[in-house]
Amino acid sequence: MTAARAAAGTGARRVVSLVPSLTEAVAVTAPGLLVGATDWCTHPAGLDVVRVGGTKNPDIDAVVALRPDLVVANEEENREPDLAALRAAGIEVLVTEVRDLDQAFAELERMLVTGCGLTAPRWLDEARESWAAVPPPPPYGDGRTAVVPIWRRPWMVLGGDTFAGDLLARLGVHNVYGDLAERYPRIPLDRLRASGADLVVLPDEPYRFTADDGPEAFPGLRAALVDGRHLTWYGPSLVRAPEVLRAALR
Repeated sequence: MTAARAAAGTGARRVVSLVPSLTEAVAVTAPGLLVGATDWCTHPAGLDVVRVGGTKNPDIDAVVALRPDLVVANEEENREPDLAALRAAGIEVLVTEVRDLDQAFAELERMLVTGCGLTAPRWLDEARESWAAVPPPPPYGDGRTAVVPIWRRPWMVLGGDTFAGDLLARLGVHNVYGDLAERYPRIPLDRLRASGADLVVLPDEPYRFTADDGPEAFPGLRAALVDGRHLTWYGPSLVRAPEVLRAALR
């Protein structure tokens, strides 16, 4: 049992994570607690656990075989039929919902403290402090406006009610499509180019936009290539996210 554990005998002892950012949060907070993760769980570096498939197609039998006390998931990242199958196998499943930064902090604490039985980690306090130090964004209309593609072929962008959109807004970047009801709408490229944005924000996940793949579609528009982990992950990456994102968005 690690030093981060709460009272002896409480909380989970074997955790499987089906979300990359939650994987990092658990592994950094309590090394050894995590016994399984998806193929997409790349942090922390050198993570040595059983791989159980993808976020959208986990190997249910492989998860069950690990005999976890708890599986952590997310309502957007994971499919309800898979989570229902795990519950039917007698496994406790904690499902997070993250639509903005404040909710991310609350859900991370719920997962780690209530779900896993851990003491709230220092990195979570540091993340709150990092974001609290971000200056208030300029009034609407005075900041930068952006389109934020997350996929191409077809083009898809950030719409409304998204965690990444909230981070950008806190950094003074207004998402042109942030008022749409659809969270990840498909928008034809010609409409994106005519949106009136002065910036295109290109993360390297879920689609891996690069200097040679993405900016050329928006001639005359300044492109900001950003680290998708710092824009879309909710976990230890939030500590440095304001610094990393502001540098990329300059």
